Amino acid sequence: MKPTGTDPRILSLAAEVAKSPEQNVPVILLRLKEIINSTSLGSSDLKKIKQDIYCYDLIQYCLLVLSQDYSRIQGGWSTVSQLTQVLSHCCVGLEPGEDAEEFYSELLPSAAESFLILGRRLQTCFINAAKGEEKDELLHFFQIVTDSLFWLVGDHVQLIQNVLQSDHFLHLLQTDDVQIGSTVMTMLQNILHINSGGLLRIEGKNLHSILDEVVFKLLSTPSPTIRSTATKLLLLMAESHKEILILLRLSACYKGLRGLLNKQETGTEFSQELRQLLGLISPKVYQDIEEQNLHKAACVIQAYWKGFQTRKRIKKLPSAVTTLQRSFRTKRTKILLKLNRQKEEADHRLQLQLQRQRAMRLSRESRLSLLEIVHPGQVEKHNREMEEKSALIIQKHWKGYRERKKFHQQRPSLMEYKAAVTLQRAALKFLAKCRKKKKVFVPWQGLRGLTDARRVELKQQVDDYVRRHPSSPMSDVASKELHAQAQERLQHYFMGRALEERAQQHREALMAQISTNIEQLMRAPSLKEAEGKEPELFISRSRPLAAKAKQAHLATLKHIQAPWWKKLGEEPGDEIDVPKDELSIELGTLFIGGTKPP
Repeated sequence: MKPTGTDPRILSLAAEVAKSPEQNVPVILLRLKEIINSTSLGSSDLKKIKQDIYCYDLIQYCLLVLSQDYSRIQGGWSTVSQLTQVLSHCCVGLEPGEDAEEFYSELLPSAAESFLILGRRLQTCFINAAKGEEKDELLHFFQIVTDSLFWLVGDHVQLIQNVLQSDHFLHLLQTDDVQIGSTVMTMLQNILHINSGGLLRIEGKNLHSILDEVVFKLLSTPSPTIRSTATKLLLLMAESHKEILILLRLSACYKGLRGLLNKQETGTEFSQELRQLLGLISPKVYQDIEEQNLHKAACVIQAYWKGFQTRKRIKKLPSAVTTLQRSFRTKRTKILLKLNRQKEEADHRLQLQLQRQRAMRLSRESRLSLLEIVHPGQVEKHNREMEEKSALIIQKHWKGYRERKKFHQQRPSLMEYKAAVTLQRAALKFLAKCRKKKKVFVPWQGLRGLTDARRVELKQQVDDYVRRHPSSPMSDVASKELHAQAQERLQHYFMGRALEERAQQHREALMAQISTNIEQLMRAPSLKEAEGKEPELFISRSRPLAAKAKQAHLATLKHIQAPWWKKLGEEPGDEIDVPKDELSIELGTLFIGGTKPP
């Protein structure tokens, strides 16, 4: 999937590479160097640009260009060496994302192998070159390629094993040229400075070949530069790995190495490194170093072990003190509880003894008082009654104790019985519910199939019914008249329904108004408490209601003003007649709510 927010320069470059012919592709790819150099190192923009370059397969194009014939590439070795710089810069710090496995397992090893192949071709051209200027130019290109390879390996250390196991690297190391050999050994020294552990992960054959070549250049090359670089490289390998030091010390292949090193010149620039290498290879120094290392290792192990034990004891001290305090407090609490229990039991026994003594004393005093009160002839009868009562009390307590004991013994069986009853009740309810469901939901049995005789019989019945009840034909005029009548009745129904709805709404409005008036009347104050215009709020807007109210008022006044002898035969519910003249005279001056005065 292509990333979003891609740099337009990369998009245009990828499109140009896809459309251009093969001979122009290398020169176009060199523009990647300008894009990378225009961004600051370590920034997020640079990482994004590298991801875009990888996603648009521009790194793969660089690898394809490196695998072509260099004589056909425009610009020659200059273009190729610059492409190696571009490729190494693009791969360093790149986060491939979803294609990480392909990037680390295929692309990076192929890039390192392409750099080594390019170095071998430059080595061949350098050896065959005749002019000095051409050699210097080829050596410069070779150094650019080795620097690009070191830059790539420095960021991806897993490539060290691939580089050291490559046959092309071994051929580069075995060159007789001073400048090429010094450059290759310097690159190897820098690689080992980054990660010397990759040297032991290669195969033993390749390791022996590298050691043999370094020792050979140290002993047989007359160039001081090669000898100095080889001495430093061998010293670094021996100091980094004891296995290589033991190999140089004990192996039969390097039996005379110490003697040959002693014969080297001591006044050279690398005499100090040479003395260090001799000191490492000598057996006494090796044993002393081994003993020192073992002693240091033993001291470190003892220090770590003693520190661990001390920290463990210190860590356990608070928990041990807490445990001791807890056990002491628990034991003290138990002893105090036991003493309190013993004291309570002793107090209880003492109280029981005092209660018995008190009860015995009271019973004897009651006997003596009864003996004084009871007649001497009734004493014997009284004693028998007391004995019977005592026997009844004893029997009652004994029977209660026995029944309680039986109940406690039978309690498990009673609980089992109750549980069985509960289970039976639940099971019976469940079965009854299932039977009820079966009765309600009877499964459909399906339709019975009709026989041929039944079909013939049903068909005969249908034909007879049609023959007895023939359909009456209707003309178009009659059907139109019937349709007009139906429309008229439907219209009449809808108009009547509208009138009924309006009447219903009017009734509901009147009911709401009546309920509101009733509520106002219930909350209205009395006439004594009424002030201002509060009485005017209850004046009716209806003339009949006002007339009826006035009539009731006048009747009440007449009844009040009438003498007592006229009220003798009246009932409480009888109505009083009011003359119409009086009612009409008073009604003319009555204010009707909602109307203007004349």
